[in-house]
Amino acid sequence: MSYTAENWPITAALLQFPGIRPDGTSVQDAPAAEWQRVFEEVADAGFANADLTDSWVRPGDLSPARLDELTAAARHAGIGLPAISAIRRSVIDEANWEDNLAYTHRTLDAAAQLGCEVVSIGLHQALTPAQREQLWFWTVQGHQDPVGDKETWQKAVTRIREVGRHAAELGLLVSLEMYEDTYLGTADSSVQLVQDIGLSNVGLNPDIGNLIRLHRPIEDWREMVHKTLPYANYWHVKNYVRDENRAKDQYVAMPAPMESGLISYREAFHFAISVGFQGIICTEHYGGDGLSVTAANQDYLRRQVLPKRDGYALGTSLVAQGRQLPAAVPAL
Repeated sequence: MSYTAENWPITAALLQFPGIRPDGTSVQDAPAAEWQRVFEEVADAGFANADLTDSWVRPGDLSPARLDELTAAARHAGIGLPAISAIRRSVIDEANWEDNLAYTHRTLDAAAQLGCEVVSIGLHQALTPAQREQLWFWTVQGHQDPVGDKETWQKAVTRIREVGRHAAELGLLVSLEMYEDTYLGTADSSVQLVQDIGLSNVGLNPDIGNLIRLHRPIEDWREMVHKTLPYANYWHVKNYVRDENRAKDQYVAMPAPMESGLISYREAFHFAISVGFQGIICTEHYGGDGLSVTAANQDYLRRQVLPKRDGYALGTSLVAQGRQLPAAVPAL
């Protein structure tokens, strides 16, 4: 049975909730009652589910007893926890890959205990000092994976395949988040990485918002949608207004509600559903009252975009089914 606008699982990203408390201590070590207050705020905004974005709390670094407290805090607030997003823990970070890989495995174990369905990971690394000084970190250059380096590419394939096999043993999906200047930084490279990993439970998180916000030339968002959505098993969605003056090499982008930015999510979801996307959706937003904007994004999806009746979608996710994935997807 296909999802409809009424029952499609949509999570709130917890990007807007800091991991450090006003007194300088970590939310990681806070009493469970404090976690519950955050979940209650998410529920009050109209969400039934949250993505455990690990910039807030790191499930992979919680003891089993504390994970039970986290589960209870969410349950008391009426919030489900179907997904974890583990960010900036690249398994090919030259200096930290071993720690990052171990953390990723711990996150999978935590996800299983929490009853999650999917863990989103990526190859993006820690923000540079220059990025941390910006209003919007994506306006300056961050880490870049080495282009054309077959050895490093193979390390990504091998290590993520290891993660994927562990996830499969736990009954979990792994979703690879697209992010600029990594091996998940273009549509073609992202698809190739999934193909090379070759596991039915490892797919893409086609967060093309991460790419259209760049202050430089970008891929056409429609082509990215057409190439990547057949491989998607989870989806971070957000939008940006964008202006370009190519003659002067000037590019500007700023966060916007989903219905107001460059990407037409009405069009993107129409295509996604036509190729069988049935993954969990995570609404995100940077800046301002991020929770209210993500709540408005959820309302937009349910009111204007997602199918109102069962049978509209044309099947289930290719990745979730374990079917042979296509070698290429025609562009518009």
